[in-house]
Amino acid sequence: MTQHAAKMYCEWLSAKTGRYYRLPTEAEWEYACRAGSNTAYSFGDDAEQLDEYACYIDNSENDLGDAGYAKVGTKKPNAWGLCDMHGNVAEWVLDALDPGFYAKSADAVVDNPLCRPTELYGRIVRGGSWDDGPEMLRSAARRVSDPDWKQQDPQFPQSIWYHTDARFVGFRIVRPLHEPTDEEKKKFASDKYQSEP
Repeated sequence: MTQHAAKMYCEWLSAKTGRYYRLPTEAEWEYACRAGSNTAYSFGDDAEQLDEYACYIDNSENDLGDAGYAKVGTKKPNAWGLCDMHGNVAEWVLDALDPGFYAKSADAVVDNPLCRPTELYGRIVRGGSWDDGPEMLRSAARRVSDPDWKQQDPQFPQSIWYHTDARFVGFRIVRPLHEPTDEEKKKFASDKYQSEP
């Protein structure tokens, strides 16, 4: 599914429940993934332990010989009880890729930074997936969306809702402890670029 579809799900869920939900920022996602660690993975630096914590390219084959995601929670959680932060499906965050974004604010304390997208592509997914090797499952690893994720989409214009060639992408949602103001919600709202194919 596209980031747009994930955001629309959050809007639907918010309306349905009366509670505010959204995708995490990249900073929030990494904070949750690390769970207080500063190692390559939330459980340490040893990639040999990935089988215990992640569904990834080395262990994602099912009984029929097909590779794919696993049921959530089949692997060990991180220190904060969060499952599948490494592998299974790569997860949308709200940010776009700007290689110098964090360097720009290095001298200042920024509360939950967000690199707002200004284009349809170049948006970030985190965590790696069932189709990735250990390097892409590191807590700091990121992947950037690409037009190739819709290569087989037969529609014209192409769908804003799904990626035919990115079955490895999913999402995780957050609900803030305190209901944000309308102004704060605008910071995390969908952007005009997402309605483009």
